[in-house]
Amino acid sequence: MLNTTSKFRASVAACLTILSYMATAVISASEATHYAHEVLPGLPVLAVTVGLLAFFMVLTIVGISESSVVAIVIFVFHLASLTLLLGAGGYYLWGHGLGQLMENLSTPVPGGAAKALLFGFCAAMLGISGFESSANFVEEQKEGVFPKTLRNMWIAVTVFNPAMALLALALISSGDVPAHKEALLAHMGRESAGPWLGTLISIDAALVLSGAVLTSFVGVNGLVGRMTLDRCLPQFLLKCSRRGTTHRILIAFFLLTVSVLLITRGELEALAGVYTLSFLAVMLLFTIGNVLLKIKRARLPRPHQAKWLTVIVAMLAVTVGLVGNAIMNPQYLRVFAEYFFGAFLIVVIMLTRTTLLKASLYVTRKIIASLISPLSRWTQRMRDGIESINARQIVFFTSGDNIANLNEVMQYVERNEHTSRLKVVHVLGEGGEVPGHLKENLEFLDKAYPKIDIEFVSLEGEFGPKLIEELSRKWGIPKNFMFIGCPGEGMPHTLAELGGVRVIV
Repeated sequence: MLNTTSKFRASVAACLTILSYMATAVISASEATHYAHEVLPGLPVLAVTVGLLAFFMVLTIVGISESSVVAIVIFVFHLASLTLLLGAGGYYLWGHGLGQLMENLSTPVPGGAAKALLFGFCAAMLGISGFESSANFVEEQKEGVFPKTLRNMWIAVTVFNPAMALLALALISSGDVPAHKEALLAHMGRESAGPWLGTLISIDAALVLSGAVLTSFVGVNGLVGRMTLDRCLPQFLLKCSRRGTTHRILIAFFLLTVSVLLITRGELEALAGVYTLSFLAVMLLFTIGNVLLKIKRARLPRPHQAKWLTVIVAMLAVTVGLVGNAIMNPQYLRVFAEYFFGAFLIVVIMLTRTTLLKASLYVTRKIIASLISPLSRWTQRMRDGIESINARQIVFFTSGDNIANLNEVMQYVERNEHTSRLKVVHVLGEGGEVPGHLKENLEFLDKAYPKIDIEFVSLEGEFGPKLIEELSRKWGIPKNFMFIGCPGEGMPHTLAELGGVRVIV
């Protein structure tokens, strides 16, 4: 979203993603505790859930992140446990028949079969949870790994989700499901093979869900860190601990998760409602981002491209799921909206802070004109703040002198960045020359945009990660404030290798 549209729209997507992380952490910790309660009945669920969230906050602060070896072990144990549950359930049904399944399927459905299928589809959309996690770490994965993670998750979901749903219908009366909703799989294990399988499933679920809590802390730490670097959130969040971790982000996230847990009183339905809306909103953003890539960045090289029909079908399906879940649980829209608009308000303030500072300066001058002398120091600070923000330099690497593209760059900077200084850099290859009209066009644009001071720099060398790193250190400009035009097929480096350089035209 950041590479295909404005910073404001990308920030909306980021706020929804943060809310999805928050809901994932809360519901995963709550469910893990409920499954642990099946093994240790005396466990205080709400207190242990808060303790579990605090435990993973501390782990992340001290610098412990996700381990691929541990993840593989948990993944294999999880698949083995689910396979064992299906096998035990199948063996149980072999001896007891499918009477319970037929009874459940023949139960009249309120509102008719069509309505039941629609809302069943909406609820089943939650079964794709986890697909967003791999995408959040795509730039840290080796080439070719991302498609494999999607394929493996797709296979697992296709096999286990419908099989578990059918097994539940065959083992448990639909009227008994609400009584075991917090740990349904464990109850299915006890029904099919006895207490030992219920205990095994509970341990497996607690491990997997605890891993999801850690994923939420690690993921939100990276996302909020990047938003802060892009000046969408207050800079004090970037303060690092002695171990080099951004502990303020993690503590703030922990407090938010605990607040939503207390507001919903740990009720599974309320937590699931908030999670449903935020998760499906994020999944909808994946389709929107794909459409924007097709329309605005068609020349950007990428190894895989989804067809238009695929993207449109996915967009419609997720939209139906999102609207359907909102209709089923209208009472959870309030909690969702409170947290989303709270986060969004902070981002809006940060993105419009220069305008707000100017407005504050104007109001201050008008209302207390008679007290200018004692307030002169305050007004000077606001001026200094505006000047400090606008004085930060931004770099754009240009390969040609096309004035239309250069004008589009100026419009983007004027709309999205708080700066009055733009450094336009042209990298000369061996024996290369500055394009004939580049200097002339930049002089014209410098006059056309009087609020932005344009500085032209030509360098000899080769454009790539090494040059970007060198210029970032030399000029003291973060790499995420260095911009380029959309690269073509001949580009030897990927965006990830360029270290956060942004595509703006």
